[in-house]
Amino acid sequence: MAAALRPAILRHLRIPAQAQSLTMDRSAPILSSLVNRIRSMSSHGDEHLTHEEVVDRVLDVVKCFPKVDPSKVTPHVHFQKDLGLDSLDTVEIVIALEEEFKLEIPDMEADKIDSCPLAIEYISNHPMAV
Repeated sequence: MAAALRPAILRHLRIPAQAQSLTMDRSAPILSSLVNRIRSMSSHGDEHLTHEEVVDRVLDVVKCFPKVDPSKVTPHVHFQKDLGLDSLDTVEIVIALEEEFKLEIPDMEADKIDSCPLAIEYISNHPMAV
């Protein structure tokens, strides 16, 4: 079981890489070049979204939903209780959020997202959100 958990956990960890100085001075330029190449191949580099960017974009997605009155949308709004949306509408909003942030939310997690605070929290903590 631990072998199956490890890849799942590692996909969600974000650890900044730092180049360590080597004892041989002449290898430093080679190491620096290698580190820069690896960073350039990264799909998301060091560009993680700020919390404010996530809030603004989540609110924009919800405001653009056809059944929503944009004046009622706040960072604390609940989709069903405050906006009067049903469960199918909530699923459609989650799908729109996946498209907006270019990520795939697993069904088990998507079922839990029923408000702006939960959507903002999930996306802010997702390392691949762009």
